[in-house]
Amino acid sequence: MVLRQEGWSVNDVALELGIARSTAWQWVRHLPLDADSERARSKREHAKLMLDGRWARHREARDARRAAIVAEAAATVRDVRATDLMVIGALLYWAEGSKGKPWREFQNLTFTNSDPRLIRLYLAFLGAAGVSPCAVKFRLAIHESADVPGALAWWSDVVGVPAERFQRTTLKRHVPKTTRHNTGEDYRGCLVVNVCRGRELYWWIEGLVDALAEGVGTGLSPGRNHLCDDR
Repeated sequence: MVLRQEGWSVNDVALELGIARSTAWQWVRHLPLDADSERARSKREHAKLMLDGRWARHREARDARRAAIVAEAAATVRDVRATDLMVIGALLYWAEGSKGKPWREFQNLTFTNSDPRLIRLYLAFLGAAGVSPCAVKFRLAIHESADVPGALAWWSDVVGVPAERFQRTTLKRHVPKTTRHNTGEDYRGCLVVNVCRGRELYWWIEGLVDALAEGVGTGLSPGRNHLCDDR
């Protein structure tokens, strides 16, 4: 049939001719649908536009809700005191930093992250803990296919230390077969923050984490979080 050859689907043929779908199928089943026909492409483009429109409304509502929650959470934070920084830094390190093993005594603190906000918080913690800036070393860890000089300059601005003072960059070998999402202009690798001779600070962090874990007990609080409300 001419309609089928022009890329009409079985449903479209049935509607156009006013016949049952089963009848249309019997008429055109021997003719494969040309997915590259103008009509087929037009229908796909139309369907994509409709879908994008529906998701655009969903994304707008989601983004507005996210902005409201972020602003509400930020409003709950007042002045951050030194004691607060000690707790924040200890938890940060225990979650993201390198930790000692029973068979290996810990000497240096190594904290690695790609989020500049967490890096700044961690550096503020080191300052509150009395760590000398001379004891803090920085190193970039990044894929070899990335813009290494650009990433170094960017992290240098984040921490306020000249890139020339960074330790030798660790380059991760690029594997073409691997599907990576951390690419493009926004990919700047991870910053590794090393504290030389930080054994006693590590013990201090361990003690804070132990105290916090013992203080909160076990199980969830009976309080209700408004974010858990059904929506």
